[in-house]
Amino acid sequence: MTLDQSYAWCARVARSKAENFYPSFVLLSRPQHRAMCAIYAFMRYCDDLADDETVRDKKGAIARWRADLEDALAGRPGDRKLWPAFVDTVARYGIPHRYFFEMIDGVASDLEPRRILKFAELYDYCYHVASVVGLTIVHIYGFHPADRERVLELAEKCGIAFQLTNILRDVREDLEKGRVYLPDEDLERFEVAEIADGPAFRKLMAFEARRARDYYKQSAPLVDLVAEESRPALRAIIGIYSRLLEKIVEADYNVLARRIRVPTTEKLKIAARARR
Repeated sequence: MTLDQSYAWCARVARSKAENFYPSFVLLSRPQHRAMCAIYAFMRYCDDLADDETVRDKKGAIARWRADLEDALAGRPGDRKLWPAFVDTVARYGIPHRYFFEMIDGVASDLEPRRILKFAELYDYCYHVASVVGLTIVHIYGFHPADRERVLELAEKCGIAFQLTNILRDVREDLEKGRVYLPDEDLERFEVAEIADGPAFRKLMAFEARRARDYYKQSAPLVDLVAEESRPALRAIIGIYSRLLEKIVEADYNVLARRIRVPTTEKLKIAARARR
């Protein structure tokens, strides 16, 4: 597969799967757009490894994926359609390799039913499945080298905000898979004996929503620190995720009955406003 064919394949994956991310991709330059699609295709495969019920030996599949990644980054890519575009993107934008292995670590942590005891444990989980994504893509957005430490700090917090939002949206789906990401210390604090709709559950969800809002607020300066031409794309994705959180709040945290979404038309409006 040629490099252009690989990028085209990644773009098809992103268009079909990246429902919250893709509207922001189109605000980027063509090279950045292609790079974002390549990174997304890698992330999508990682996520699918944990959730694909047709894969019987998930631990073995993840071990093989980690080995394939090591080989690809060492200049020995296999025949997957992803690798030419992915390796080119990583090299072109100088993305540290460790972020991709940390993504795989996050996926591996989801293989077994789990409960989170304390927020510190939840933060670590959010870092591995979301913050590392932010730490990766800010290299594609671009930033001044003098701002590197601050940019990476804010990108990490932005990822925490996004993943907390995902967790609030996906309470029902995660529960069906034996996963509860709302920390036990918070369940106890609000006297939620089991995950079920009711006043105590809504108070718990309101608390977690405030926590997510705080991380959005803390990470807000990131927009002005990435390259100017990339700011509309970052504003768009933050706007879409922030709106998702607000829709959860507006629905009075009724996430156990239905999946809360931001309609495509609204996402496109957010992306259009982000250009200004």
